[in-house]
Order: sequence, then structure tokens, then C-alpha cells
Amino acid sequence: MDTLPLLANGFSVAFQPLNLFLVFIGALVGTLIGVLPGIGPISGVALLVPLTFALRLPPESAIILLAGIYYGAMYGGSTTSILLNIPGETSSVVTTLDGHQLARQGRAGPALAVAAWGSFIAGTLSVLGLMLLGPLLAQWAIRFGPAEYFALMVFGFSTLSALAGKNMAKALVATLFGLMLATVGLDPQSNVARYTFGQLKLYDGMDFLVVAIGLFAVSEVLMLLEEKASGATKAAVGRVYLSLKEFLFSLGAIFRGGILGFLIGVLPGAGASIASFVSYTVEKRFHGPRGRFGQGDLRGVAAPESANNAAAGGAMIPLLTLGLPGSGTTAIMLGALSSLGVNPGPQMFQQHPQVVWGLIASMYVGNAMLLVLNLPLVGLFVRLLSVPRWFLLPAVLAVSFIGVYAVNNSPFDLLLMTLFGLVGYLMRKLDFPLAPVLLGLVLGNLMEINLRRALAISNGDWGVLFSGPIAITLWALAVLSLASPWVLSRFAKRGSLDDAEV
Repeated sequence: MDTLPLLANGFSVAFQPLNLFLVFIGALVGTLIGVLPGIGPISGVALLVPLTFALRLPPESAIILLAGIYYGAMYGGSTTSILLNIPGETSSVVTTLDGHQLARQGRAGPALAVAAWGSFIAGTLSVLGLMLLGPLLAQWAIRFGPAEYFALMVFGFSTLSALAGKNMAKALVATLFGLMLATVGLDPQSNVARYTFGQLKLYDGMDFLVVAIGLFAVSEVLMLLEEKASGATKAAVGRVYLSLKEFLFSLGAIFRGGILGFLIGVLPGAGASIASFVSYTVEKRFHGPRGRFGQGDLRGVAAPESANNAAAGGAMIPLLTLGLPGSGTTAIMLGALSSLGVNPGPQMFQQHPQVVWGLIASMYVGNAMLLVLNLPLVGLFVRLLSVPRWFLLPAVLAVSFIGVYAVNNSPFDLLLMTLFGLVGYLMRKLDFPLAPVLLGLVLGNLMEINLRRALAISNGDWGVLFSGPIAITLWALAVLSLASPWVLSRFAKRGSLDDAEV
């Protein structure tokens, strides 16, 4: 088998002192980037690309550093999501649903620990998949056309029922609000301005970070201020480790999230956000009424955190084998590699084995470093919850405002964030779920673009959306996902009736 000698050569590249140092720096900087809302992996990698040129790093060392930042940031985003209910990026939104509830119950330590273990296990699985299944999965992913991507987006929207909470109608209204926000900006086909009200700042559409931090962070601060006024007490810090029982309890969710995230990550353009939404939905469906999802279930943290880290590994497959970026971050990495004289594509494994296998081996090392780095920091992160509220709340607002302003240096973004904070506060008071808004915002633009492409290719024939086996399978999965709550509730009622008869 040729894989083992090639992997051995990859480890000889990864264990060079310079590359080991770059793996460590990438993992550390990536974690810090993920913890700080407003930067994100795309901005972090983009900021470090000029450094790789300035230091005259060889291609394998440059890609090792950039990849470390990428998967390190995937982990770091869980910290603020769990502790402060601030998702720094789309893939961290789902983590807030159960992660912050666990923090409020004094279980922030186990939540952060299961995120670390899930990231490590799923990240390692994704590297194993990249090594063994890369070329095969790349051939499968290239079969996805606009119709298949549209069906994938619909499947993504079928997660709505998992995010709905107690009221499906309110979740539907929240999703429609998110879809409305996705239409703001220039029309993707005609470049006509839509719903911008003459504001040039809205021509590029609604920035996810502005909406997410406004809806979650600012509204959370307003809710906490109200709790203080009513005399509510803050949850205790609690223990800072994960017990063996809790680890085994979450292990199935980690494996399922890792496998699903890896497969979705392979699809160019799908990304970690869709992987985390879908994995959370699958996990909630899998356990049905037995789970406590949305109320503080460790598996609600393990599944999406495993999925988004595995998706980062899966996104490397189309990058290396097809030269197609699987996400915004890998698009920047593609540009960096091209500038260094390495052109990813079908011949990448043969022409640049030291780059490919050095990267694969470094990802094994990097995932282990992330675990060693972050598990000891769990206690330090959890201590944030013991910070007095009079200091913590202004600090959260300051980080939110600085993070949003740093992206585009725009005071208009700060006004929008404040507006969405008030909207989020009202939605919380009226018991509207917030996550569906971001789901509509994230998927709406992709959905519209792929629908238009599919109809353009078929000359307006809507049948193209149901014409291929992949599209039909995704439509069927979407229907099953939407129908499963009703089916599970029927079985639950039937089971309770049978128990009553007994």
C-alpha cells in the first residue's frame, strides 16, 4: 500500500523544527482568532498570507501555517458561544443553543471540554478521510450542479424544525426574516440594488457578523441587565472537567457529527456552517424526545463542534484534488498556493507530494496540539463566568463593538448591530427563536444563486430541480427531516398509551 510510505514522508516534513513551530503558532493563533468575535478564520488567514511571503516560506510550510489557523479558529469559536452566547462565525451559531444553557447551569467546564475532545476526534477522523478517501470523494463532489446545491440548501432549511423550539410558526417567521435580510444588496444576476434604501454600505448585503453579534451578544446583554434588575442570580462556575460518563455519553454524537461534517465539507461552497446546522438536526432527530436539546444537552455541543472541525478537513479535498475552494478560507489558501507556484488540481498528489502529505501529517500533529493547548485553558475560560456582572457586560459590549468595527471600519455597521440587538431583545421577549434568522441569512443567498443557475441551464424548466439521483435523495432527506418530529411524537404518544394499558 503506497499510502503508508507517503504518510511517513509527510511526517518527516511535518516534524522538521520549522514546520513543528508553524503548526504550534497556527493552532495557537487560530484559537485566539476563533475566541475573538469579529475576526474569523477567513480574516485571520488573509492577514497571515502576506507574512508567509515576507518570511519566504516554502509552499509546504506556508500551507501548514495557514491550515493550522483554519482548524484552530474552528475550535476557538466555541469558547465565546458557550460562555457569552456570542457566535463569532456561522459555524458557532448552533453551539450557543445548548452550550450557553450549560454555562448558565454551571456546566461550562464540561461544555468546553466536550468541544475540545469533539474537535480533536472529529478533526483526526477528517484527516484520516482526507488521506484515504480524498480522490474518490472529490470525484463524487464534482457531480454536484446548481440543482443539487439548491436541494442541499432546502435540506439545510429542513433543520428549521430542530431550531424551532416550542413554536414552529414563530420559527418560520424568524426564518422568513432571515431570508428577507439575505435579499438586501445587489441582485446577483442583474446587479440592481435591492432594499438598500440608498445606503451604499448595504450594496454588499447584510454582514453576517453584524447581524449575529447584534442578535445574540447585544440582546444577551440587555436580557442580563433585566435579570439583574429583577434580582436574578448568575449560575455557579461549577467543575472544569469532563467526566468519563459524560465523555462516553457524547462519543456517539462526536462520531456522527464528525462523519457528517466531513462529507458536507467535501462539497465546494457548503462549508462548516451548513455542517454544524445539519449535524445538530440529525442528532436531535436521532434521540427524539429522550434528548434535552435546547435546554443544555452535551450532545448539542459535541455534534456541531465535531462537524465544523471535520468540515475544515473535508474542505481540503476539493482544494487539493480539484483546485476548487470548499470554503472562503480555502479560497484564500488556494490563492496563496498559486502565488507560491503550486497549482492544486488532479495532479497535485503526484507533482507536489511533499506539500500534500506534509499538510496531512501536520494536521494530525495540529489536532493533538489543539487538545493539549485548550484542555488546560478550560478552567481559565470558565473563570470568565465569575467576573462581576458590572464589569463583564460592558466588556462584552466593548468586544462586540470593536469586533464589528474592525471588519469594515464602518460606523454604519455599529448602528446596524445596535438595531439588531434591539430586534433580538424583542424577539427573545416574544419567544421567537434567533437561530433560524441566521439560518435564513446564511443559506438564502446561496439558495437564490443556485436556483437561478439551475433554471438558466434548463431554460426555465423547474423539473431540473428533481432530475438527478443526488437531488432526489436530498429532497427525500429534507422531507424526512421535516416529517420526523411528527412521526416521533406519534410514536411517543403510542408508547405512553401502551404503558398506560400495561
